[in-house]
Amino acid sequence: MYAMIIVRYRRPLPEIEAATEAHRAYLRTLQEQGILLASGPLDPRTGGMFLLRVQDANPLADLDTIRNNDPFFKAGLATYEPLVWNVVMGKDGLDRL
Repeated sequence: MYAMIIVRYRRPLPEIEAATEAHRAYLRTLQEQGILLASGPLDPRTGGMFLLRVQDANPLADLDTIRNNDPFFKAGLATYEPLVWNVVMGKDGLDRL
């Protein structure tokens, strides 16, 4: 199963930038675990987005854990909109990532 999280900043960009390295270090651990497939800021920089691989059985629990451990969320810098995604077209390509 796949999912996306849309991240929306709640604080001014200088506060976001101060926590960005910790946030990206956390994302690198998710990538190393095969959970995070892609991520990056939106343009204009009002937030960001993650493309994730999650468990079929309880994807929302996985998304809650991912959100709860993100330094941006812990510091109250951003809100998170989790979207479970039932990929139909292009699933084979995502499965190879």
